[in-house]
Amino acid sequence: MQTNPPNRLQRQLARVNEAPAFMRTFVRSLALGRAVPFTGTAKLRYEEMSPNKVQIFVANNHKVQNHIGGVHAVASTLAAETATGMVMGLNVRDDCLPVVKDMRVQFKKRGQGAMRAIATLTDAQRELIQTTTKGEVTVPVTVTDESGNQPIECEFVWAWIPAQRPPKTETAA
Repeated sequence: MQTNPPNRLQRQLARVNEAPAFMRTFVRSLALGRAVPFTGTAKLRYEEMSPNKVQIFVANNHKVQNHIGGVHAVASTLAAETATGMVMGLNVRDDCLPVVKDMRVQFKKRGQGAMRAIATLTDAQRELIQTTTKGEVTVPVTVTDESGNQPIECEFVWAWIPAQRPPKTETAA
């Protein structure tokens, strides 16, 4: 796969990685939580972020709990959507915008404790995203709970489009 120059999100994360190693997850989570306020409200923790893999953690704390004391279905889905969106964001060119096109979530069993979402892209998917102006990919994501089970199964289809719409051309009548 060809190596493209770092995009805007990669450049911002490179600055975060200048922090001491023990602080990076905290600083990254704080910065991204401010950039995307809803993820900050849910206190998502951005544990790992690379162009191939993003890992998001959501603790089973009061703000994200459902009526039976587990991580709410929407909070689990938020972790999965954020992981897939961030791995897309780390690969999309600066002249394009990633947009979620479709998501399917199946709740298989009750989750136990905290949740962790891991989204990945293959080298072929990354090359397609980086070399085309418009397209779509299915981004695999696995969501596990503290017991190691997969209480939900998700599939996210992400598209990318040009950041600027082409100018409209006038047609002669």
